[in-house]
Amino acid sequence: MLNERMYGLGSKRSTIRELFEYAKVRSAEIGAENVFDFSIGNPSVPAPDAVNETIKRLVAETPSVALHGYTSAQGDKTVRDKIAENYARRFGAAISGDDLYMTCGAAASLTITLNALYETGDEVIVFAPYFAEYRVFVEGAGAKLVVVRSDEKTMLPDFETLKKAINPHTKAVLINSPNNPSGVVYGEDVMRKLCDLLKAKSGEYGKPVFLISDEPYRELVYDKKTAVPCPMKYYKDSVVCYSYSKSLSLPGERVGYIAVNPQATNAKAIYAAVCGAGRSLGFVCAPALFQRVAAECDGMTADLSVYKRNRDLLYNGLTACGFTCIYPDGAFYLFMKAAEADTQAFCERAKKYELLLVAGDDFGYAGWVRIAYCVNTDRIEKALPLFRKLAEEYNLCK
Repeated sequence: MLNERMYGLGSKRSTIRELFEYAKVRSAEIGAENVFDFSIGNPSVPAPDAVNETIKRLVAETPSVALHGYTSAQGDKTVRDKIAENYARRFGAAISGDDLYMTCGAAASLTITLNALYETGDEVIVFAPYFAEYRVFVEGAGAKLVVVRSDEKTMLPDFETLKKAINPHTKAVLINSPNNPSGVVYGEDVMRKLCDLLKAKSGEYGKPVFLISDEPYRELVYDKKTAVPCPMKYYKDSVVCYSYSKSLSLPGERVGYIAVNPQATNAKAIYAAVCGAGRSLGFVCAPALFQRVAAECDGMTADLSVYKRNRDLLYNGLTACGFTCIYPDGAFYLFMKAAEADTQAFCERAKKYELLLVAGDDFGYAGWVRIAYCVNTDRIEKALPLFRKLAEEYNLCK
């Protein structure tokens, strides 16, 4: 009568969404000022002024039918050309608008790409901790998700384990840098090592092992020494999936893109398969107005100094309490070790202080919790004494 898998996904929300809804109920009961919701990655910094200015100008200057009408299925050609030109200038990767497919955000970018590449029996490798929806996206495409655990001290890939995990069925390695949930950035040394390994394995098996780079947090880095390497510069069989949700603070507008490396094996066929997957999934003609806004504002960011201040305040405060944390170079998440083996029990105890944390189990990394610090700074300032009380229960305070 029903697709049982779809029923399962629809009848039970993710832990993050459950906490988000719990926060709404709890806020109605005791007041929002008394609930410290660190569950969801919803940008708290307004979009750059240029976004609203661009919207106003486009609405004022462009005929309504043209502005709100259909674009080409893969996105407006002028938009794609402009974004590709900017990408090439910023990252030194020679792509054109014919290598870009505009999408309804990163989720659409990933699901389209996975469906475009999938063949029977394929496997996709991810590094834990990983964004929880990766399993949904990979298995939805028909592939098998293979999880490689990252090094606990750094949350960077364990290359020896990865080398053993790659096999003739491996279609792709899916990476996310800056990482959700850890905030870790894969630097140039990590990117080179990863790409060298994929080149060797591709040669060994006589077919490409693709690198899919999920980059919605690409611009969210807070230290000048930190840079997010462009995968296309290091590996030809690469696909970049991007969203403007975080950089421009536009999560509700659902706009992003897929960039296929023009140097990839059978690149034109891959792009055609992307178009076909978009058609099959119904992801054609991303929102027309926001395609144009994205092109005009590509490369801009919201005020990142707020997130940096939050990051520093939270990291320093938690480590001073005795908690073990991974230092986040980017994104707006902090990964903290739970103070007991049972992560769920730890999160429940945190609720006693109205601290809403997401258990790392959903990210494939039990024993840790994710804290989203994309909140008003005063929420962190008021939460730190409560984190200290939590730490005191576990005798962590120095």
